[in-house]
Amino acid sequence: MKIEKVGFIGLGNMGHPMAKNLEKAGFPLAVYNRTAAKAKDFEEKSSVAGSIRDLVLQSDIVFTMLTNDASCKAVYDEIMTRDIQGKLFVDMSTISPELSISIANSIKAKEAGFLDAPVAGSTKPATEGTLTIMVGGDKADLQRALPYFEKLGKTTKHLGENGKGLAAKLCVNYFVSIIYQGLAESVLLSQKLGVNRKDILDIINESATGSGATKVKTPLLLENDFAPAFALDLMLKDILLAQKAGANFPLSQSLIESYQSAHDAGLGEQDVIGIINNIQSR
Repeated sequence: MKIEKVGFIGLGNMGHPMAKNLEKAGFPLAVYNRTAAKAKDFEEKSSVAGSIRDLVLQSDIVFTMLTNDASCKAVYDEIMTRDIQGKLFVDMSTISPELSISIANSIKAKEAGFLDAPVAGSTKPATEGTLTIMVGGDKADLQRALPYFEKLGKTTKHLGENGKGLAAKLCVNYFVSIIYQGLAESVLLSQKLGVNRKDILDIINESATGSGATKVKTPLLLENDFAPAFALDLMLKDILLAQKAGANFPLSQSLIESYQSAHDAGLGEQDVIGIINNIQSR
C-alpha cells in the first residue's frame, strides 16, 4: 500500500478520538482545529497545521468531522480555493445530503475525490475504533480510504453514489431519536408506577427491547449525569435534516416538538438522553 499523508480537520467530541486512532495506527498525520488547544496533544507524534490551507497542502487524503452544514460549507469553501488535484476528501460529518452532493460535485470538478462517510456510534465507539461507517461515493475512492476506515470502525457499508451515506445516516438517527424518546418516557412511567429505575433499565436491557442504544445511555440515567457523548442539539439538527429529506410520518412532528422544546428549555448541550429532563418538567 502506498503510504499517503493523512489530514484531519475537526477535533471535537468525535473527531478527536477518531484522529487519535489514525495517529495510533502510525499513519503520517496532520491535524487542524479552529480552537487550537484541542490539537495540543497531537504535537508530539503528528503535525499540527496552522490553517486549513497548510493542512491540505501537506495531505493526500483529508478527513473532515464538523458540526453542521454551515461549518462544513465554510471549510470546503476554503479547501476549494486550493489546488487539490489527485487528493481525496472524506467528510464524516452529518450534514444535509444536498450540501454534501454539491461539495462532491465541486471537488470532482477540480479533479479530486470525495466520499460522504458519516458514522453510527458516539464517543465510546469512536475511541475504541468500532464505529459503523456509511459511505457514499465512487468505489475507487472507497478502496483508497478503506485502510483508514479499518482503524476507525468495525463495519464499512458502501451505499452507492455521493449522498447515499448521509441518507442512511439520517435514517439511523431518526430511529435513534425515537429510541431515546421512548426510553425516557418508559423510565418516567416506571417512576410513576413505583418501579426502581435500575430495575426497569435492567429489564429493558436484558430483554428483546434492549439494544446498544439503551445500554450506552443506562449509566447516564442511573447517575443523572448528562455530559454530552452526543449532544441533544445535534439530534435536533439531524431530525430536522430528516424532515427536510422527507420524514413526514406519524411520529415526525412529535419528535421535532419534543427535542425543540428541550433545546428551548436550555438543555441542548446535555447528552441526547437529557430529553428525559424536559419530558419530566412538562
